[in-house]
Amino acid sequence: MHYLLLCLLLGSGASATAQDQDQDFSFGVISNVVRSAGDESALRDVIEMTDADSLAFVVASGIKAPSEPCTDAVYKRRKALLEESKNGLIVSLAASDWAECRNGSGKSTAISKLNFLRELFFTDEFSAGDTKIPLVRQSTIAKFRDFSENTRWEVRNTMFATLNLPRNNNHYVLDAGRNSEFEDRLVANRDWLNRIFNYATRRRLENIVLFSDGNPLPPPASQTIKRDGYAETRKLIQSLSGKFAGRVLLIHSQSSGPAAGSIRWQNNLGELSASPGWIKLTVSQSNSNVFTVHEASPKPLGVSSAETR
Repeated sequence: MHYLLLCLLLGSGASATAQDQDQDFSFGVISNVVRSAGDESALRDVIEMTDADSLAFVVASGIKAPSEPCTDAVYKRRKALLEESKNGLIVSLAASDWAECRNGSGKSTAISKLNFLRELFFTDEFSAGDTKIPLVRQSTIAKFRDFSENTRWEVRNTMFATLNLPRNNNHYVLDAGRNSEFEDRLVANRDWLNRIFNYATRRRLENIVLFSDGNPLPPPASQTIKRDGYAETRKLIQSLSGKFAGRVLLIHSQSSGPAAGSIRWQNNLGELSASPGWIKLTVSQSNSNVFTVHEASPKPLGVSSAETR
C-alpha cells in the first residue's frame, strides 16, 4: 500500500479530516490455513491473494498446523514467509501455535513455546510485511512486560486488538496446581481489555474489533465443561461492550456451526467465526451494520461469507 494512503488510513489525530474518518476501508483475516505438516504452499497462496487486494492490514491466526512439530525451525520458516506479505500483517496466536504443543513423550511444552514465539514474533512495535503498521503492545506496561502478543492499533475510527485466548478452553489445565500460566494470562487479558475499551472511549472511536483464537462468548447450551476457561473474559467483554457507545466485533477461529462467515449480533456486540482460509471485511460508518463480510478465498480454503445482517 502506498505510504501516503497508509498515513490517511492510520491517521486519527488532528491531521485527519472528518471526511477521512468517514471513508470506507477493508482488512483481511487469515485463519488456520496450514492444515498439515509442511503445507506452507497454502499459506503462501493466501498471502498472495491478500497482497492482490486493497487492504489496510491483514491479521493471521494459526501459523502452524496442529500436526506439525513445535520446533524452532518451523516457527522461523513461518515467520520468514509472513514477512513476505505486501500488506502489514499482524499475528494473532492460536492454540495450535503453542497451547497444544507436546514433546516426544507427550508432555506439554506450551509455556516454553509461547515464550519462544513472543521473542520471535513480537519484539518490536511494527507489524510484519512490507507495509509496517505501528502497534502498541501490552508489554510496554511494566507489570505485563511478558505479554507482547497482545497488540492494538487504530485505523481511522476503529480500534483493533489481539487477545491471546487459545481455543482449547483457554488452555485451562484440569490437573491441580498446573494453571499458573492460565491465571497470569487471565489477569493480563483483563487489564488489556479494560485498557482497550477505556482508550477507545477517550478517543471517541466508533468501533472496536477484537481478534482471538477461541470464542469466549456463550457456548452452546449442550456443551458441558468442568471449568469454563472463558467465563471471566466473557463476562468482562459483555460488560465493557454494554457500556461502549459504538459497535464491538469479536473475530475468532473456533467453529461455530452453519453461521460461520456471517456476523451474529446481540445488541452492539457481534461475533464472527473465521473458518480456514481468508475473509475480507469492510468498515463503513455509512452502513447501518458497519461491518460487511465479503467472499474472499476460493474453496477448499474458502469461507461461505455473507453480508452482515
